[in-house]
Amino acid sequence: MEFEPLDVLVIAPHPDDAELGMGGGIGAMLASGQRVGVLDLTDGEPTPFGSIERRAAETKAATEVLGLTWRGNLGLDNRSLQATLEARATLAGVIRQTRPRWLFAPYWQDAHPDHLAATELVEAARFWAKLSKTEMPGEPHHPQRVFHYYCVHLKQHAQPAFVLDISDHWVTKRQAIACYQSQFVEGRESLQPGFIERLEYEARYWGQSIGVEFGEPYTCREPIGLRDWSSLV
Repeated sequence: MEFEPLDVLVIAPHPDDAELGMGGGIGAMLASGQRVGVLDLTDGEPTPFGSIERRAAETKAATEVLGLTWRGNLGLDNRSLQATLEARATLAGVIRQTRPRWLFAPYWQDAHPDHLAATELVEAARFWAKLSKTEMPGEPHHPQRVFHYYCVHLKQHAQPAFVLDISDHWVTKRQAIACYQSQFVEGRESLQPGFIERLEYEARYWGQSIGVEFGEPYTCREPIGLRDWSSLV
C-alpha cells in the first residue's frame, strides 16, 4: 500500500462499515479541511450476492462519493478476523506511516465477531504504534484519541457520548451506502421499509435527539475535552 499523511484514520472490519457507521462524520471532517482515510481490514467476502471483484468496485465507487483522502485494505480474513500479534504489527505500521491524530473504530459491544476483533486490534495497535526499537515501518506515533462509531448487529439502544449533526452530509452518506448494491439492495426487496430507508429513520432519530435534522452517534472510552462551549449544539 502507498500511504498518505492523515488527520483521521477510520478503521472498518469490512468495506461498507465506515460508510454505515460514520459516513456523515467523514463528510463533515473532509468539509472542514481534515485529511481522512479509511482502512478496511478485510475484503468483506464471501457474501450472498457479492464477490471480491464486485465488492472492490462498490468500495471504489463509495470512496469517490465520499471524496476520501486515502483508502486501503489490510487484507485480513473475513469471517475469521482475529487480533493476532501479526495483524497488530501490520496495523500499527499503517498508523505509524499515516500518523493520524484520531482513530475511529467500531463500538466495542457487538454480535459480529469480526467487529469485536477489529476493536481489540485497533486499541492494541494504537499502543504498539508508539514503540521504539522495533522493526515496524515508520516512526513512533500515538494517536491522541480512539473514538467509536456504531455499526452493530445487536438490537440494543446506543448510549453515545455525543451525537454529531450530519444534516449537511446525510445525502452524501446515503449515496455512499447505496454504492453497495450487493449488500443493501439485492436480496432485500421484501423488506418494508427498505434497508437504507431504515437507516434514514435512525439518522432522523439521532438528529431529533439534538434538535437537528440528521445525527450520528459516537462514543469514547476516554474523557472528551472541550476548550469552550462554542461547539455545543
